[in-house]
Amino acid sequence: MTLAKAFVTGTVTRAPEKRFTQNDMPIVGFTLNIDKNNETLLRVVAFGQLADTIANDISVGDSVAVEGKLQTNAFKLPNGKDKKVYEINASSVEKFGTSGSTNPVSSSKEENIVAFDETEPAQDLIDEDEIPF
Repeated sequence: MTLAKAFVTGTVTRAPEKRFTQNDMPIVGFTLNIDKNNETLLRVVAFGQLADTIANDISVGDSVAVEGKLQTNAFKLPNGKDKKVYEINASSVEKFGTSGSTNPVSSSKEENIVAFDETEPAQDLIDEDEIPF
């Protein structure tokens, strides 16, 4: 379920992990700390060419700005409890350089339009080790 458009900045706390969908489309996910006290973490997901670029250019400790759609994924844990995870489906990611310059990592909107396969369980898209709670 898409909630709203989001624009956040933060520090990458978990390196981008690249995978592929059943249709061989690249998908990358990483965790972004948006709070100086390390208490607020968001999962960021990107598809297609943007996923390839992120996997090659973004690493732990980088400061980035992410723009995309805020969405929630609900699923059941093995113990039967319901969980919700908030994540951003990124349409662009911008890496901030140390000298004040920026390095945009983005692609056109057409490349980031993705139809989610409703038959694919949410837990297949979410690594439980990355959930901060």
